Amino acid sequence: MTWASWTTVGIHARPGTVRTEEAGVIEGDLTVHTTWSEGEAHVAVQYTGSADWFTMVGSPVPCESEEASRNFHQAVVEAMRDGEEAGPSLRELFHL
Repeated sequence: MTWASWTTVGIHARPGTVRTEEAGVIEGDLTVHTTWSEGEAHVAVQYTGSADWFTMVGSPVPCESEEASRNFHQAVVEAMRDGEEAGPSLRELFHL
């Protein structure tokens, strides 16, 4: 089995931009982690420094390659950093 993962620390997410399955909408200083395996990218977030991880709504998403998954991770990070525009961008990325 092939897999890969990426983590980006210290993303400041504004209110209403990051939705999770377990904790609802979260904001503040977040860490994003993407794991790619078996053609899917699984995206989780946590408050930076916390032990708890939360699944982003819409995860996992189909990603046919490691490169596509890396690009997807970066797109999620950039959407989260875009502030008020993140909500629509993240919905589009997760096909919601």
